Amino acid sequence: MKLEMYELEIAADVDKLSKVTEFVDSILEKNGCPIKVQMKIDLALEELFVNIAHYAYPDGEGTAKILAGANSEYVEITFIDSGVPYDPLAKPDPDVTLSIEERQIGGLGIFLSKKLMDDISYKYEDNKNILTVRKNF
Repeated sequence: MKLEMYELEIAADVDKLSKVTEFVDSILEKNGCPIKVQMKIDLALEELFVNIAHYAYPDGEGTAKILAGANSEYVEITFIDSGVPYDPLAKPDPDVTLSIEERQIGGLGIFLSKKLMDDISYKYEDNKNILTVRKNF
């Protein structure tokens, strides 16, 4: 089933997270997403957008484009930025069996997003990072 996609282009700034969440939540609510699933999506959304805001543009400001669409079965969200090329899926998952003191810093956000979503993919195309997540209702 083809999704109607909606687009939000916004400054890649953590202060804009609430706007991103409102944008996606409005699509989820229109399509009858259960609140428990919506909470998982919101958490992954936060992790992924904050990563773009913190790391994509080390030399200054940039934007992120969020494409989102849903139907009665699933949601698909794509994050696009023109920042530093970075494949978050290339890094091995952190060893969560280690104590906090023994673990390396970083990687938990994408690990959490992988666990919360049903599918996650990355590609670098036309000088853009393109990360797509999908969550079944």
